[in-house]
Amino acid sequence: MLNQDDPKSRPMLELREKLQPEVIELIKQQRLNRLCEGTCFRKISARRRQDKFWYCRLSPNHKVLHYGDIEEFSQGQISHDSLQEKVTVADIKAVVTGKDCPHMKEKGALKNKELLELSFSILHNSDEYLNFIAPDKHEYCIWTDGLNALLGKEMTSELTKSDTDTLVTMELKLRLLDLENIQIPDVPPPVPKEPSTYDFVYDFSQQHT
Repeated sequence: MLNQDDPKSRPMLELREKLQPEVIELIKQQRLNRLCEGTCFRKISARRRQDKFWYCRLSPNHKVLHYGDIEEFSQGQISHDSLQEKVTVADIKAVVTGKDCPHMKEKGALKNKELLELSFSILHNSDEYLNFIAPDKHEYCIWTDGLNALLGKEMTSELTKSDTDTLVTMELKLRLLDLENIQIPDVPPPVPKEPSTYDFVYDFSQQHT
């Protein structure tokens, strides 16, 4: 029977699979919206761990990343006009993370596990990089997901996996609310045979007086 207590039954698994593309598209749009809002990132120097900040946000048409240095940490949005630098999304070649980032190959950086888990870089043009250190793991997932979505790649973060499972489960429960106490077989019923005659079908081509 199809019920919430049997998530591994064939109908439940098929329904989850059917719902996933719709849910993933919803998550993708949420990630892109967050990139449009922007995030304040920290810069790491050899002498001081946190001394400068910069802001990055995606344009509303999803075609340009605007960024620039700011005087102090900001939790509010910074206008596009205040951000003097930009990278065209069409010029982005790849997104790399962790130890593959150029700024994590500096002396001592690889020993800092916290920084490795929050670092990602954008390779653009021929061999130029825009390097990020996310303020926390949540923002790291938001940005790496969003950038991969912009490049037409799969969103693979732990946050996306968790959000997908949560949203699919919620949608399943909503759809099952109307099916309580209704017995549904594990396999679909057989297709009935065609009728021997179709005389019962009204023929609109015939004119009656």
